[in-house]
Amino acid sequence: MIVRHAVATRKPFRLAGSVSLTFLVVALLSFASTLSFASTSHALVAGDLLGSVRYHVTDGDSTLLDVAQDNDLGILEISAANPGVDIWVPGRERLVVLPTAHLLPEADRRGIVINLAELRLYHFRGDVIETHAIGVGREGFGTPVGATSVIRKTEKPTWRPTSDTRADRPELPAVVPPGPDNPLGEHAIYLGWPTYLIHGTNKPFGVGRRVSRGCIRMYPASVADLFAKVSPDTPVRVVNEPIKLGWSDGELFLEAHPDTDQLEELEATYSFSLKPPPDIRARIVAKAGDAAARINWDVVESELIERRGVPVQVTRPASPAVVSSEGQTRQTAEGVPRAFTGLY
Repeated sequence: MIVRHAVATRKPFRLAGSVSLTFLVVALLSFASTLSFASTSHALVAGDLLGSVRYHVTDGDSTLLDVAQDNDLGILEISAANPGVDIWVPGRERLVVLPTAHLLPEADRRGIVINLAELRLYHFRGDVIETHAIGVGREGFGTPVGATSVIRKTEKPTWRPTSDTRADRPELPAVVPPGPDNPLGEHAIYLGWPTYLIHGTNKPFGVGRRVSRGCIRMYPASVADLFAKVSPDTPVRVVNEPIKLGWSDGELFLEAHPDTDQLEELEATYSFSLKPPPDIRARIVAKAGDAAARINWDVVESELIERRGVPVQVTRPASPAVVSSEGQTRQTAEGVPRAFTGLY
């Protein structure tokens, strides 16, 4: 196991061996019918893994911001998944990872669940889950964590800046009517927390970032979809989970997002420095339960360092059972190391 103590530089996505991008693109197109091009809407899952990772080949004209909006992803989200790719000039025929697979946050699966750390909203309705990129509060104006509910919703809302907002920006009028200058966009969903809303925006490139005064921003098409499906009393839970664990088909997955400091770096430079991983062995072992002996700690460490925000399987496939000399059945799997020095 390689233990990285010093701050490192994240490596961009590379193709293995001598495989050319053109060959890979042809292969992807040839097998397009087998790929899962998931939308933001998914059938309710029995496990914890939602959707699947997809890929995009750049055309040389679009920016990563365009690609992100087209796929209901945030710019920080797509940047973290593609280290080394220039967001403004990604180039032509560049293979871009679309982080469209998600582990569900640790929260009741009903109503709206917002995970600040991944800048993402989940909407649970019946047997369907929908997920959307969001923008949240910037430093000093953080979106609160906790439980609330939808109290009302308004189409073509009027914006009345708070006194604090007008103190910071005295040029603002007391009332901003509906229209292209209204930062709430075309739809506003009001919460039980005064002054906090889920709303659209007249600046879509602010979605997927921490730039608001605490409100939750969504792309215009996404908030219109959510607006049509929520009603007063819909429960809303806001959590902050940069590291998520979950199960799918009997295997444990880990999804690690940049921490607060790394998000600040992403905001400024669209890249971030790596850190030694946190020690969450006890949490992982507890989640794994009887499968703890199958945990691949090298993969765990790598994902906790890289923090690309993509779910990765961290358990090895179960080995066939063998019979010991005493006639007792046991599993041929490695045990959890006593001293896992790669995590701190």
